[in-house]
Amino acid sequence: MPSSPSFTLVSRCTVSPDQISDIKTLKLSVSDIPMLSCQYIQKGVLLTSPPYSFDDLVCFLKQSLSTTLSYFPPLAGRLTTDPDGHVHITCNDAGIDFLVVKSPNISIHNVLVPGDVPDCVKQFFTFDKTLSYSGHFKPLAAVQVTELADGIFIGCIVNHAVTDGTSFWHFFNTFAEITKGALKISKSPDFGRNTVFNSQAVLKFPPGGPTVTFAGDEPLRERILHFSREAILKLKYRANYGCLLTKQTNSEVLGKLCNDSWKSVNVETNGKVRNSNDEISSFQSLCAQLWRSVTRARKLEPTKTTTFRMAVNCRHRLDPKLEPYYFGNAIQSIPTFASAGELLGKDLSWAADMLHKNVVAHNNDTVRKGVADWEKQPRLFPLGNADGASITMGSSPRFPMYNNDFGWGRPLAVRSGRANKFDGKISAFPGRDGNGSVDLEVVLAPDTMLEVENDPEIMQYVSEFL
Repeated sequence: MPSSPSFTLVSRCTVSPDQISDIKTLKLSVSDIPMLSCQYIQKGVLLTSPPYSFDDLVCFLKQSLSTTLSYFPPLAGRLTTDPDGHVHITCNDAGIDFLVVKSPNISIHNVLVPGDVPDCVKQFFTFDKTLSYSGHFKPLAAVQVTELADGIFIGCIVNHAVTDGTSFWHFFNTFAEITKGALKISKSPDFGRNTVFNSQAVLKFPPGGPTVTFAGDEPLRERILHFSREAILKLKYRANYGCLLTKQTNSEVLGKLCNDSWKSVNVETNGKVRNSNDEISSFQSLCAQLWRSVTRARKLEPTKTTTFRMAVNCRHRLDPKLEPYYFGNAIQSIPTFASAGELLGKDLSWAADMLHKNVVAHNNDTVRKGVADWEKQPRLFPLGNADGASITMGSSPRFPMYNNDFGWGRPLAVRSGRANKFDGKISAFPGRDGNGSVDLEVVLAPDTMLEVENDPEIMQYVSEFL
């Protein structure tokens, strides 16, 4: 809840679904339960002011949110634990929190000012530092709408044991779609639970529930790095072929590269051969560069093991596949390891290829093995950077964040609250200009951030450092 003098809480109420749920309960899965120690997801969009009054906007948002919840009844429920220790979502239509806040001294410019992400952004979200286990006695979601001097910020907060990023943005997009006037939603959620993630395994919690798995009081800096489509393609070329893209590069490859259809070309450059079967993706290339730059900035001993951890969507990796809009968590974590000396002593291609091979190998068998391993030893998701040498990549540039048009235009920016942030936590957003651009929300220790800012290997690709 906003506590700064610059923010005034106008009202707080409960919004319930406009229809009674026909779903009674949903059992948390093997992918949901580990997230009970994670904090609520806090993501939101910055918008220009609507062409009508703020009071009218609040009325429209409440009505459309109520309708949206009727399509997503689990979000209006509460968590319950049965006598056997299984955790369920009871779809009791209890509703979610809706907050109205005014901040007349904060402008769009204040939010987008160059430099570190300003502290005022954290005030756009409620349920600060709230663990998902709290869904046993708190709403599973909330919406906070904040009126700025010249704009609007709509923050969406959802229990992480109930949704992953795919389901979160599905809900948020649907909320915007209905507010814009849709009479029927374009994509319906799938609440089926006949999946490999449905398990009889029980994770036992201490009285009162789990605690957060990372230190929440360490000094941190947070900035947004913007990578244009052109910069991303240059990184991709370097990762795949081991050299910089120059004007002398074969014209056919350049043409394919710019059209993003270059996977049909086999090229040998500096002894490296790539084809469509082993192509390193744009995002893997970017992750590899970040891994190198942050590791260099941390000045680790050469023998120190570093970890780059990525969360992957398992919906399409399973056989049979889950529905694309399966509701809940359907993610697993892929850690890739390398010593600091080896990571920095070899080129970008080496690091990118390691990430690529790990992602490609995460197929149906790997997903099912991960489920079986968890069932043998149930455990919480290990968020944090306990050894000082880890990076955790979350979110995805594929999420349709800028589809959140509430009726008067696309968002100006996407921002997040302070939830689940620690040294080495990175979140990937699509760039507002689209077309393959990427924004990285980078959270690092102050000394590490300063070193990254002065690292030409990564900074040559950054077009904006906000």
